[in-house]
Amino acid sequence: MAQKIVTIYVDDLTGEESREAATHNFVLDGVAYEIDLGPDSYDKLLEAVAPFTKAGRRTTRRTRQRAVRPAAQGMDTPAIRAWAKAHGYPVSGRGRVPAEIREAYEKRA
Repeated sequence: MAQKIVTIYVDDLTGEESREAATHNFVLDGVAYEIDLGPDSYDKLLEAVAPFTKAGRRTTRRTRQRAVRPAAQGMDTPAIRAWAKAHGYPVSGRGRVPAEIREAYEKRA
């Protein structure tokens, strides 16, 4: 038995089928959007946002950086694991050491 898969591209704004529809992405107030538009609808989008893009400042895409507590920087992870095992804490042999174990290690006397 043979199968035939048909992909139909639809303009999200007009609801019309279009072989030329393409996916476009934009971000507004930190929320990312994705929309499939045919050429005419895309032109409308560009016209609508043109006054704002001309007046706005262009920025680069920033990656989220995870906050690292100063106490956690430079800690010897193998030493923490060994200490945790010796003191009955359940700790895996690899991966991230849980924060509560790191905190207990920092507080040791």
